[in-house]
Amino acid sequence: MTEAKARVVITDFISDSLDIEREILQGVATVEAFDAYHENELHGRIESADAIMLYHNLALSAETIQRLESCKLIVRCGVGFDNVDHGHAGQRGIPVANVPDYGTEEVADSAIGMALSMTRGINLFNLRMRSQPDPWMYHVSPPLYRQRGRVFGIVGLGRIGTATARRALAMGMDVRFFDPFKPDGYDKAVGIKRVETLEELMRESFILSLHCPLNEHSHHMINAETLRWLPMGSYLVNTARGDVVDTSAIPKAIEEGRLAGAAIDVIAEEPPSDQNPLLVAWRDPKHPAYERLIINPHSAFYCEEGLADMRRKGAEACRRALTGQMLRNVINDPKT
Repeated sequence: MTEAKARVVITDFISDSLDIEREILQGVATVEAFDAYHENELHGRIESADAIMLYHNLALSAETIQRLESCKLIVRCGVGFDNVDHGHAGQRGIPVANVPDYGTEEVADSAIGMALSMTRGINLFNLRMRSQPDPWMYHVSPPLYRQRGRVFGIVGLGRIGTATARRALAMGMDVRFFDPFKPDGYDKAVGIKRVETLEELMRESFILSLHCPLNEHSHHMINAETLRWLPMGSYLVNTARGDVVDTSAIPKAIEEGRLAGAAIDVIAEEPPSDQNPLLVAWRDPKHPAYERLIINPHSAFYCEEGLADMRRKGAEACRRALTGQMLRNVINDPKT
C-alpha cells in the first residue's frame, strides 16, 4: 500500500467514523476530523493541511486562510459557500469548490412539506389539539384555502428551486419565479412564469419559497419593508441561507396578519441565541407565532443517503486536487 503523504482536514460537522473519506483518499492522504464549532478552534491545527473539507458549523476567514501553508483546495461540502472567504483564497491561489448536487430532492421535499404543514393547518391543528382538545373539530383553525391555482413564488431557480417548482406544479399551483441570473427560456422548459422583480413576485405570492444563494444582493432581502409587499395571509418558507431573511421582522409580520405562517430551516447564527427575537416569539404560547412558526435546525438537506453523497463528493474533490486532476465546481478565481 502506498503511504499517504498529503493531509486532508475536515473542520466541522463530521464526528463519526471517517470510513467514507478514508476509502476514497486511501494512498493519497490521511484524514482528520476536528468537529469544531468556532474558527479559533482550528488555530495551529489546519495550517499544514493539503486540502480542507468545510461544512456549515463555522467560517473560514481571510485570517485563517492566510495561515495555510500548502493548501490545494478548500471544498465547501454543501451548496452555499458564504462561510468561506473565497475571494481571499483565490488571491492566494487556493481554489474553493462546493458540492452543488447533493440534497436537491431532500431540500425541495422539505420546502414543500413545510409549506403544506402551514397552509393545510397541520402544525396548527397539532398544537391546538394537544393543548385544548375541546372541541375536537376542524373549525378551531382559522379559514384554510385550496392550494390549486394559487401562486407559489420561488426566489432563485437553481437546482433546488427547480426541483421545488416541479413539486409545486404537481400540486396544481401557479408557479412563478424571480431570478435575474437565469437565462431566458429556462422558464419555458420547466413550464413556469418568470417575473422581473422581487416586488412583483412577492405581491403575487400566496407562498414565497427562498432558494437563492447569500451574497451582497440577497443579504436581508426579506425584511420588514419587503414583507409588506406580500398579500395579507401569505406564507414564507426559507430553506436557503439564514441571512437572506431578517428574521427579527417575522414575529411582527405574523402579529399583523401579513404572514399567516413562516417556516424557517436556516438561521444566521446556528445554534441561535435564546435571546433571538424569532425564538422568543416561537417559544411564547401567548404569541401568535407559537402556532404559526416552524423552525428546524438546518435539517432540510438531511437524509442518510444525502449525507453520504455529500461526504463522498467532498472527498472525491480533494482526491482530484491532490492527484492533479481537473477540478469541478470551483466557485472562485484562483490566481496562479
